Parts: sequence; C-alpha cells; structure tokens
Amino acid sequence: MADSPIAADVLVLGGGPGGYVAAIRAAQLGFNTVCVEMDKTLGGTCVNVGCIPSKALLNSSEHYEFMTQHAAEHGIGVDGIRIDLATMLKRKDAVVSQNTKGIEFLFRKNKITWAKGRGTLQKDNVVEVTAADGAVTTYKAKDVIIATGSVPVELPFLPFDEERVLSNVGALRIPEVPRHLIVVGGGVIGLELGSVWRRLGAKVTIIEFMPTIMPGMDEDVIKEADKIFRKQGLAIRTGSRVTGARRDGDAMFVDVEKDGATETLEADYVLVSVGRKSSLSGVDATALGLNVGKRGEVIVDNQLRTNLPNVYAIGDCIGGKLLAHKAEEEGVIAAEVIAGQKVHMHYHSIPSVVYTWPEIASVGLAEHEVKAAGREYKVGKFPFSANGRARTSGDTSGFVKFIADAKTDELLGAHLIGPNVSEMIAEVVLAFEYRGSSEDIGITVHAHPTLSEATKEAALAVLGRAIHI
Repeated sequence: MADSPIAADVLVLGGGPGGYVAAIRAAQLGFNTVCVEMDKTLGGTCVNVGCIPSKALLNSSEHYEFMTQHAAEHGIGVDGIRIDLATMLKRKDAVVSQNTKGIEFLFRKNKITWAKGRGTLQKDNVVEVTAADGAVTTYKAKDVIIATGSVPVELPFLPFDEERVLSNVGALRIPEVPRHLIVVGGGVIGLELGSVWRRLGAKVTIIEFMPTIMPGMDEDVIKEADKIFRKQGLAIRTGSRVTGARRDGDAMFVDVEKDGATETLEADYVLVSVGRKSSLSGVDATALGLNVGKRGEVIVDNQLRTNLPNVYAIGDCIGGKLLAHKAEEEGVIAAEVIAGQKVHMHYHSIPSVVYTWPEIASVGLAEHEVKAAGREYKVGKFPFSANGRARTSGDTSGFVKFIADAKTDELLGAHLIGPNVSEMIAEVVLAFEYRGSSEDIGITVHAHPTLSEATKEAALAVLGRAIHI
C-alpha cells in the first residue's frame, strides 16, 4: 500500500525570492510550511545567477575602473594594477554562498521544510517531489503557492551553449576577459553585464532592435544614459536587428541588419539578453485547468489567487515587471491572504533599478505615459553637477526628475540617474505609498552634504523654487 501524502498547510513551489519569502511569511503566520526547490541551493535565479552575483561583479569592476581611471584625480598614484579574474569570480561565488546559506538558516529558524527535488503539481493540491536520486515524496497541501519564476528567452538561431553563446548564467562566469563581447539586447541585463566586462577591458557592442536602449523608460533618462554609456566606451547600435549567427571554433560571427544594410561582426562571446519569459516547471496548466495568458503567465487577481481553489501564484510566473522585490511582496501578500487577512497587491509604487554606473532608478509613470493619459502635469529636474556631495566624489553625471499633477501636486513619476540612486529611490517610493506631493519632499529637511539633497531640490523645482539652480 502506498504511503499517505505528507500533510502541509502551505506548500510553495519554488525557492526563489518570491517563494522563499512566501514560505517565511507563511511560517511566521503559524502555518506548517513546505518549500519545494530542485536546485542545490535556495534563492532562485536572483540569488544564484542574477541579482546578487551580477552586483558582486559590478562592484569589483567599479573598483578596478576607479583605480585605473580615476584614482589619479584624487592624488592617488597606482602602478602595476592587474586583474585577477579567478579571484574576482571566486569572491562573487562566495557572496552568493553567503546569501544562499542565509536563506537556509532562515528556513531552519522558521521550521520550514525544504523539499529538495523537482515538484509536480497535481489536482487537489497534491505535489510530488522527485529527488536527485529518483526517490519520490508526496505532499498534500491545504494551499499551494506557485512561484516557479522565469527563464531567459532564447533566439532560434542563437541557442545557449553557455560557452560562447551566453545567457545571464554564462555571462557571470566567463573565464577570461573577452576580446569582443556582443550583447544582443539593450535592456537592464545586457547593460549591467556589458558594463562589467567593458570595465575589465573587453570591447562591448550592444545591439538593440528598438530605436533606443532601455525602451519604455523615461525619455530624458534614456538620452542621458545613452550619452554616458557611449562616452564610457560601450558601442551601442540601436534600431538594429540580429538576423543570424554562427560559431567557428572560438569565434562567433553575428549578422546585423540596419536600414536594409547587413554586416557581420566577429566576437569571441555573445550574450543574448532579449528578455525573460514565465516558467511553469512542474505545472501542467492544461491538465490542471489553470488559466494562463498569451505569454504563458499565470492569471491571478489582486490577492494572487488563480482560478484553481486554494492555489495562488506569485513572481515572474505571473508576468508584469520581473523584479525580485515585486515577487517578494507578492509572496507576503499571498501568505497573508491565506491567513485570512484583508490585504491585496497593488503595483503603484514598485521601484525599478538599473545597476550600471551611474545607476538608474524610477517609480511611477514616465513622462510620455503621463502625457498619453492626457493629464496636466509639471516637471522638476535637478542635476547632480549642482550637488555638493556629488562634486566631492566626482560623480556629477545625471539628475533627479519628478513629474507631478499640475493641480494637486501629487507625485506621478520619479526618474533618477546618478550616483547611488538605487538607495535614494526608497524615499520617493515611501512618498508614493502615501500619495505624497512634490511639496512633501521639498519641505522635508535633508542632511547636508548628501546626494539626497538633489531629491529635495528636484521636488522644489516642480514648484518653481529650487535653491541651487
């Protein structure tokens, strides 16, 4: 006679940022919680091959670029600078390990069962978990949270081999500084990882099909970023389409078309970063009767409920902005809805960040979106070149831009490009949460000298009363 399924209150399918946070919140709420994850470590794409390792390499490459290009400006003479790429990659792996082990500790602390293996969701909230050795464990949950994440989009003529044709995974472990790295896609991942290898000495060519890099962002930010990145040395080709590619030994030949003209570029590595798509590993939507959208994303309501009884979905698998912090918040909301709390998910004030240098951060609507809505608005901008703290560090590129309702002064959008704006955006997000106005930020005292004074000044600029410009 087969063993009876192991009972669980909440079972989370996937241990990425959304999944592990959902599991922790469910456990905090008193539920017997199981989290299924087939990888050897918890944390999903973000912690293992995304957000965390890329930031580690970005940080290391920023240090190198400072030493080679900017130290002399500070009166620091440095000779014999060299790159020890193996040590740099080893440090990146150590940072990842610290984070994954930290999640394991939190699971133990909260008494969460990590079901190690590939989970398969069946009807009536039964989940079979197949371990690496083939052993199968079956769970029966009162509530299931699907958190199966996303995978990189692959081009038919450029399949990933993670040797010469790379996804984000392979781009984080190139064993040598490329001679020439071609990046297909001028979005966040391409620009961040392209920046890493450019700083370390590679020639980097960004090929973007759309008329601009970072399509959809505020146009002022795009223009500023494009100017800065080109000056830094990124070769950016917009309005260009990759039509074919082939590998010959260690060389890659990529065919690029623009305005009807075609040329072939040679490189030793190609990073394909044309987006990500929802993954439903272990979830047969058709067999289960699970409603999904045209792009394969799970359809949910504002409480993350699917059309299946007691089944929720969060994170990249439901589409929208594919951001770790969005997934985390959805995980919290799903767990609290299961607990009977009167909460729901809203997306008004979720920030986005690009970790290039200068950094880019935004929340709310871009100016073209406000204009398209027909809403009257005001804009205030303040450049970092007029900020005292930015001058002391020599990081004076970029600006802070606010968009506010012309009548009520409610903040509609904020777009920052400059030093450390990934940290500065939190203040603005808080204001958005309370439907704050530019005046709310403008009359708030900011410490001097700080970069955040640029935020205050931009808010005052909306009102026509900035002090330092």
